[in-house]
Amino acid sequence: MSKENLDLSAIRIFVTTTNQGSFVAGAKKLGLTRSAVGKAIGRLESYLGIRLLHRTTRKMSLTTDGQKFYESCVQILENLEEIEANIRQDKPIPKGVLRLTLTQAFGRIVVLPLLKQFLETWPQLGAEISFSDRIVDIVEEGFDLGIRIGEFEPDSQLISRVITKANLCLCAAPSYLMENGTPQITEDLKNHQILIYGLKSNNYNFDLYSLDGVLNTIKGVGRLKFDSGEAIKDAAVEGLGIAYLPDFLVKKDIQSGKLVQILPTYKSDMIPIYVIYPNRKNLPIRVRLFIDVLTKHLNYN
Repeated sequence: MSKENLDLSAIRIFVTTTNQGSFVAGAKKLGLTRSAVGKAIGRLESYLGIRLLHRTTRKMSLTTDGQKFYESCVQILENLEEIEANIRQDKPIPKGVLRLTLTQAFGRIVVLPLLKQFLETWPQLGAEISFSDRIVDIVEEGFDLGIRIGEFEPDSQLISRVITKANLCLCAAPSYLMENGTPQITEDLKNHQILIYGLKSNNYNFDLYSLDGVLNTIKGVGRLKFDSGEAIKDAAVEGLGIAYLPDFLVKKDIQSGKLVQILPTYKSDMIPIYVIYPNRKNLPIRVRLFIDVLTKHLNYN
C-alpha cells in the first residue's frame, strides 16, 4: 500500500475482522488466511501511523483511534454500497445499525411502533436506541438521528425538520380534584400545585388562549420538579398536582379516567416536534428511509 493511496480492500478486511471479533473469524468470513488479515491490518496501521487494535493471544479490541477509524470506515463502505446500487439502478438496501436518541414519551408511544415495522421491512438493519429527555449532542455521541420536542437553538452541524406538532393540555387525577377543587377559569390555577418541568425552574409560565382568542399567561408555582414528561404524568396520576403535557402522552389516561382534562375550552400554542440529524453531504440510506417513514406516518407537511 503506497503512501499516496488508502487501500480499500484493507479497509474492508479491517471492518470485517472487527465485526467478527478476531483475526481467525475475520479470515474465515473473508476466505483469507489469518496471516493475510494480519498483514493487511498491519499495513493500514503503518500507513496511518497509529495502532488500530489491541492484540493479545486470546482477544483483540479497538484502540480509541481504532474506534474512530472503524466508525468512519463503516460509513465509507455504506456510502459506496449506496452509490453502487444507485448507479446500477437497484433499490438501495439499508444495512448497519440505526442509532437513535429519542425523548422518552414520544419515542415509546409514537416511534417504537414505527421502528418495529421499519426493522421488519429491512431485516439487514439493526438499531441502538437511547431514551432520554436531556439535550443530547448527537454528533459528539455518534447518533444518526434524534427527536426533540419544543423549540431549541439551531446548530450548524445539524439539520432540523418539523415532523409533527402536539397540543398541550392541563390534566389532573380525580382524587386531586376532589381534594383541591376543579379550576373553572385560568385565574384559579394560581391556587393549585403545578407539576413543573425543569429541575432548575422556580416558576413555570405557560400561555393559554380562550375561545375568543384572549391570551392568558399562567404563572404556575409548584413544589415538585421533574426532568421527565413521563414522570410528570405518573405524578399527576398519583394525585400530586396538575400536569401540563402533550396530548399524546396523556390521551390514554384521560380516556381511561385516570386523569381528567382541565379547562378543555382553552388552547395552547402547538409545540413542534423535530427530527434532527448531522449535516452531512451523503446521508446514510438507513437515515433517509427512516425520516421518510416518520413524515409519512405523521402526515405533516
